[in-house]
Amino acid sequence: MTTESSRNTTARDTTVRADARRNRERLLAAARAVFAEHGIDAPMATVARRAGVGVATLYRHFPTREALVRGAFARQMETCGRALRDALAADDPWTGLTHLVETVCALQREERGFPAAFLDAFPEISAEHARSRAQAERDVTALVRRAQESGALRPDFHPSDLVVALVAHCGLVAALPDDARASRRLVAYLLQSFRAAPPAGPLPPPSGLTLRGLPLPPEGGGSRTPCRP
Repeated sequence: MTTESSRNTTARDTTVRADARRNRERLLAAARAVFAEHGIDAPMATVARRAGVGVATLYRHFPTREALVRGAFARQMETCGRALRDALAADDPWTGLTHLVETVCALQREERGFPAAFLDAFPEISAEHARSRAQAERDVTALVRRAQESGALRPDFHPSDLVVALVAHCGLVAALPDDARASRRLVAYLLQSFRAAPPAGPLPPPSGLTLRGLPLPPEGGGSRTPCRP
């Protein structure tokens, strides 16, 4: 191969790799937008159309729905993992637990497709991810035990209560995606309910939500949509 041919081949390879990176980033951005609007069960073809690529291109980058969801929310998952590690390393386990809950709930609030991705269990889950999830559950149990031994966390708290709290917050965010004050107030209520001692300070400001603004299902059933005052 001549030097000129080698240069041309290298240039083509570089262009192909750059195009592949751009397609991947477009797919991830489109997936986050589609999942926020339609949930993580939205058709893969919808994601491909939003990204402006073919379905075959999508499957080359993400052969399964799990791979696409994990890729779309990789940053958020890593933030959750880091928050859990920081919580375990904290000198005060209650401070660590509070940081963990507030971090996960903030991510649920800020990235509308993330709550379902965080709580969902895929049937085709990889062995590596299963091990990571099992380790996270052990770490949460250890954090709960430390917080109880410190006297800050109520003794009847169970690690599953944390999952219940995150599911409750997930529901609030899904119903009221634009009401950050309602989210922060619910998180404060939840954390106060976890404490063994009386609350140390006031709650955040209340939401502006009224009964007229409650998200209710339309007449005849169907999907839940916010009702306007």
